[in-house]
Amino acid sequence: MMSGAPAVRVSIESSCERQVQEVSLDGLETYAPPLSMSQNLAKLAQRIDFGQSSDEDEDGLERDSREQWSKPEAEEDEGMVKFQPSLWPWDSVRNNLRSALTEMCVLHDVLSVLKDKKYMALDPVSQDPSVGKTPQVFQLLSKKKSLATAAQLLLRGAEKLTKSVVENQEQRRQRDFNSELLRLRSQWKLRKVGDKILGDLSYRSAGSLFPHHGTFEVIKNTDLDLDKKIPDDYCPLNVQIPSELEGSAYIKVSIQKQSPDIGDLGTVNLFRRQAKAKPGSQMWHLKLEAAQNVLLCKEIFAQLSREAVQIKSQIPHIVVKNQIISQPFPGLQLSISLCHSTGEKKNQRASPDKSKPDDHLYVLEHNLHQLIREFHKQTLSSVVMPHPASAPFSHKRMRMAGPMAYDKTEISALQQSEGLLEKIIKQAKHIFLRSRTARTIDSLASRIEDPQIQAHWSNINDVYESSVKVLITSQGYEQICKSIQLQLNIGVEQIRVVHRDGRVITLSHQEQELQDFLLSQMSQHQVHAVQQLAKVMGWHVLSFSNHVGLGPIESIGNASAITVASPNGEYAISVRNGPESGCKVLVQFPRSQAKELPKSDVVQDAKWTHLRGPYKEVHWGRMEGRNFVYKMELLMAALTPCP
Repeated sequence: MMSGAPAVRVSIESSCERQVQEVSLDGLETYAPPLSMSQNLAKLAQRIDFGQSSDEDEDGLERDSREQWSKPEAEEDEGMVKFQPSLWPWDSVRNNLRSALTEMCVLHDVLSVLKDKKYMALDPVSQDPSVGKTPQVFQLLSKKKSLATAAQLLLRGAEKLTKSVVENQEQRRQRDFNSELLRLRSQWKLRKVGDKILGDLSYRSAGSLFPHHGTFEVIKNTDLDLDKKIPDDYCPLNVQIPSELEGSAYIKVSIQKQSPDIGDLGTVNLFRRQAKAKPGSQMWHLKLEAAQNVLLCKEIFAQLSREAVQIKSQIPHIVVKNQIISQPFPGLQLSISLCHSTGEKKNQRASPDKSKPDDHLYVLEHNLHQLIREFHKQTLSSVVMPHPASAPFSHKRMRMAGPMAYDKTEISALQQSEGLLEKIIKQAKHIFLRSRTARTIDSLASRIEDPQIQAHWSNINDVYESSVKVLITSQGYEQICKSIQLQLNIGVEQIRVVHRDGRVITLSHQEQELQDFLLSQMSQHQVHAVQQLAKVMGWHVLSFSNHVGLGPIESIGNASAITVASPNGEYAISVRNGPESGCKVLVQFPRSQAKELPKSDVVQDAKWTHLRGPYKEVHWGRMEGRNFVYKMELLMAALTPCP
């Protein structure tokens, strides 16, 4: 290129082709991947000489510059443009930072001049006060007009915002109402009649025959004030239930002593505290559940009242207002009451014999609900479609007429079934008999310390039968004194007692009969304990009887007796124990030790002296020992000869 020609900038770019890394035998070329930004930066950083300081670099640059200016101008004449590469890779970065620092320093100086006012003063240009002076009246009018215009703009904006908020709230309420209605429909039966939405509370779909319609209406809650904040418990949906189903109700079942006068019985008003609402539950759900419970309680009481009038029993059942009174046992009455609280009438006339708050049998109330549901299920399953399909739509008995016809006894047997009242009376009898049996056993266990009586109740029971295992033992001798083990099967009106040997005794519902039986068994236990102890001590049993025919007659059961002899036959112990007379222990000594024995002129042979003499009673109350068996063990040990 000639020196006189203008310089042309030529941009030289690197080749886009990659370097060939490998050529395989089949001619396939493998290119090296391009360097990433981090790899390229590392490659450039490798060119930096960190051993050379910045001062040396500056000196070198100055020296180079001087050398360049000191070169003769003859080189320029040669017309050759030489390219001087940078000696330091970060030179451009340093130059940019230096220029930025210079600009920042200039900016700092300008701001200092404007702020401190000591370097330069800026005064406004003076104007003539007479030019442009406006009266104050025109200023006030212009300001008033401006404020009115601004107020109109603000009012129009507020109206638009209010309308949008109301529309949003209305849309939200409508949307919430539809969602709540969907939830209500998923749990309760709903139907649309005209412009109303009606629901069904009854159990007709489950098999109920109660004539109450049980209809409720779904309404939209419009009591919300839009100007106030929406409460947390707000619900856009509300339900309207019939007035006779409002409030809460339950069936109270109790067993009490018989009232002296039936006419004194009034309306029972015993209301329990209403259960607290669960967190997250809606008010309409709680109201519908309470109303359905009231409807079910009314159905139960109506069914019981109908059966109480229809059933013919020896002692008729009495229905007084909201009470049904029955007599399961003499002197006792079963009271079934419908307690309905509407929340308005709090003070009602109660019965003069106020029941205790804990005499309510919750088990029987739960059983009543179960029985009415079983009744619904039977009613629902009794409707059988005709089979085969071509048969007339009638009852199964009519279709099976002819060779398979039922006679009168079979039909009556099919129709015989216990009603709701009969079942609950039987369950009440069983519960009362079981509680009285437990009370009798506990009273004997607390009153009599020797022997001990223990009761083991079974966890698996029936609504009409329970079982309890009764053990009579002596403290410290449980392993050898286990002869009295009783199994009491408590039924509806009687108690079956099964002994260890398989004997069965049937007791009535009378409490005194069970108590007398247990007392006689405890008396027999002492004699059986002596028998078992004699076997352990090596004594011989001479006689044993559970029912002694001699001595005073016991008013409770019979007395039992046993006679045992020592191992060498010199001593004998006779024990007689009765439920009322108590224990009597006699000891027979050898004839040789009897000092008061009169001499006989007839019996002269010495062999008759080895016979035992008369009996002597032992002062049993003065004997040491914690119980009867322990005292008997000490007595046998004292009379046993040493080996």
